[in-house]
Amino acid sequence: MAVSDDLQAIILAGGKGERLRPYTDDRPKPMVLILEKPILEYQVRWLASQGVRRIVISCGYLHQVIQDYFGGGEKFGVEIRYAIEEAPLGRGGGIKLAWNELEPSNAPVIATNGDVMTSFDLAPMVQAHLDAGAMATILLTPFVSQYGIVDLADDGRVIGFRSEPVLPYWINAGVYVMDRAIRELLPAKGDHEEHTFPRLAQEGKLLAYKSGNFWRTVDTVKDLTTVKEYLTKQLMKSYLGQ
Repeated sequence: MAVSDDLQAIILAGGKGERLRPYTDDRPKPMVLILEKPILEYQVRWLASQGVRRIVISCGYLHQVIQDYFGGGEKFGVEIRYAIEEAPLGRGGGIKLAWNELEPSNAPVIATNGDVMTSFDLAPMVQAHLDAGAMATILLTPFVSQYGIVDLADDGRVIGFRSEPVLPYWINAGVYVMDRAIRELLPAKGDHEEHTFPRLAQEGKLLAYKSGNFWRTVDTVKDLTTVKEYLTKQLMKSYLGQ
């Protein structure tokens, strides 16, 4: 479902992906392939499907790989522009730099980390942001432990095991809806989660939006495998008409 005709987005795609080497020796982290397509393509197509018409990709490390692949965005159904960091600015600085490439608009701006794989309807999140009058809204996803849990009886006997259990906590999923006024609060260099968001939280201007939809940040080879398995299942369901 589309959210707005003038909705724009910023994707942070400057990561080197040290933990994904050798996959990132010749490309930035968001350009690592999953089922023959880069992570970034899934995100661009998802944003386009949600009504986003202009995307600014904030990039630095091997940025030419991204530019050569996406060009102006025509074949992806969205206009794509680029904000290139001459030196690492941090995520907050990357968003602030990319903001210069956006067109004037009263609509909120979507910002995402370029290594996130997810698929959910943006419209309710944007509406919740507008209804609350928030300066920024953060997508939250359930915290899935990377470690298994051992269940015990009161007498200490082991009664079961749980692999990668969902814990009763929520984590930042790296997708944000931002009001235009936040631009002046972003650091020219540094991380918005360390500088801007704590301030907004203290002022009561930071909203959380919870989603249980598929989400994974691709940091390791294991993450690549998990996402590949998920996408393969989705393709099979589509093929079977389920």
